[in-house]
Amino acid sequence: MKKGVLEMCVLHLLAGGPMYGYELMKTVQEAFPDVYDGSVYAVLRRLHTDGCAETFFGETSGGPTRKYYRLTDAGRKRLSEALEEWRSLVAAVRHLKVPV
Repeated sequence: MKKGVLEMCVLHLLAGGPMYGYELMKTVQEAFPDVYDGSVYAVLRRLHTDGCAETFFGETSGGPTRKYYRLTDAGRKRLSEALEEWRSLVAAVRHLKVPV
């Protein structure tokens, strides 16, 4: 279940605009400190392979070029589906009155 939530969160972050891998990983780790770097990069690779994210290289001031990720139309669709599934899950948990 955590894998799906992690993917949904990465998609959501990318919906806000392009991000480079390290920036995205650090943002995710602020919310999920126990998530390993490799887990975030694995999600990014899978999203890229599935056509949900595309990559491009951006310039930085004084540093090496960075690999950025941005959502594709397929990524926006997957995010929409993931959010729908998430809302259903939250509603089911609330219905069962599980303490949060």
